[in-house]
Amino acid sequence: MNKEIKLRIYNITAKAALKFGSEVWVLKKREKQRLEPAQMKFLRHLLGITKLDKEENQCIRGKKTGAQNIVQEIKQYQKKWLQHVQGMDTNRIPKQALQYETPKKNY
Repeated sequence: MNKEIKLRIYNITAKAALKFGSEVWVLKKREKQRLEPAQMKFLRHLLGITKLDKEENQCIRGKKTGAQNIVQEIKQYQKKWLQHVQGMDTNRIPKQALQYETPKKNY
C-alpha cells in the first residue's frame, strides 16, 4: 500500500477514534500527554519509522505526512462546534445545555 492510501485510512479511522466525542472534552494536561503519543504511534507505524530512527515528531507530522498536531485539531474542532451550537435556535437542547446556569442556593 502506498503512503497516500495509508494516510487516508489514518484520517478516516485512527484520527476519528482519537477525536471521538472531543467537542465536549475539557482538555487537561494529562489528556494532551496521552493524545500526542497515540497520534505519533499511528504515524510512525504508518510510515515504518521506529523510535531508533530518531526522527523528530514535527518532521513526521509536517514534512512526511502533512498531519497537524491532534491537540490543535481538537481545539479547532471545539471552536467550530461552539460556533455551530451558538447559531442554533434557543429551543434546541444543545443550545439550552450550553446556556444552562445552575440554581444558586441561599445559605
